[in-house]
Amino acid sequence: MEKKALYYADYLHLDKVLDAQYPVSFTDGHEKAHDEMLFIVIHQAYELWFKQIIFELDYVLDVFGQPAINDNAEDMNLVRHRLGRIIKILQLLNDQVNVLDTMTPLDFLAFRNLLTPSSGFQSKQFRMIEAKLGLEIDNRHQKDYYKKTGEGGFDKPDYDQISTAEADKNLLTRVNEWLERMPFFKDEFGAKFWDEYRTIYEAGLTPREASKIHDFDYVFFEKIPADATPEILANLRSSFSPKAMGAALFIMLYRDYPIFQNSYQVLDALIEIDHLMSNWRHKHLIMVRRMIGMRVGTGNTSGAGYLEGALNKHFIYRDLSGLSTYLIERRKIPALPKSLIEKLGFSLGLHHAG
Repeated sequence: MEKKALYYADYLHLDKVLDAQYPVSFTDGHEKAHDEMLFIVIHQAYELWFKQIIFELDYVLDVFGQPAINDNAEDMNLVRHRLGRIIKILQLLNDQVNVLDTMTPLDFLAFRNLLTPSSGFQSKQFRMIEAKLGLEIDNRHQKDYYKKTGEGGFDKPDYDQISTAEADKNLLTRVNEWLERMPFFKDEFGAKFWDEYRTIYEAGLTPREASKIHDFDYVFFEKIPADATPEILANLRSSFSPKAMGAALFIMLYRDYPIFQNSYQVLDALIEIDHLMSNWRHKHLIMVRRMIGMRVGTGNTSGAGYLEGALNKHFIYRDLSGLSTYLIERRKIPALPKSLIEKLGFSLGLHHAG
């Protein structure tokens, strides 16, 4: 029997995809709300893109889970590429809010009450993205709410999947381990470098910034400043170890060396992903305020109030973005020893071994 030629609609299973929109207001006994179709399509598109982000993140997690990574080999090149793809997807998702914004508050009110008690909070995939990136339950806004099941919360299968993702080693933890394996601070060069760098950094502070040297000492050497509270220390460095922070700063300072290009771009991509996630939350907050004001969310959250709290707290790679605090002028960056420069040759590769 001759094999049937692959057909476009069959390959994409469009019979399932295009027949997966069932507006509640279109059913008997309700007045049809035209914009409910848009609402469904937008959120289904979000979930499809979330699926792709998880697919890319799983690849990145596998690479960083290796005991040794050649920073100048194919794996790291692909990590950089996959993270870049996630950035493009998040940019698209931010733009997609503009399409949803074509719906007016009255358009939304025409079907809003029919959605209760479901809500965007119940997006299992978005929770898994946050967990895989490194947002831990203890760092979430109103963390107890995330353990909610039943009405307004997750069903048991979704809850179990999320819990598994939260228990697995996340990308932040694996990146921290990767940075800690950097080999350049294991000999006398490390102590000499930090002594020189600290002196240059302190000399470049203005009188109003003078206290930043104490922050520097805590971030990179865990020397606790006098009268520092746990909250202050958490704002200075909350997720990465001092050793990892030192390695990340070193990569940022010497990123012009070819061997550090991939490593730098990976760190920069993580910062950009964090910023785009924050932008998405902000756009969502503004949209919710426009749509329902200060009313309770359909999932019985505090609505805009809950979203504002999550926006302010759910930063994952804040430690990395905060490294700009400790940069110095390019012309003052300490020169590297000739022997080390030779090791940084493009062809050698930098192995972060276990």
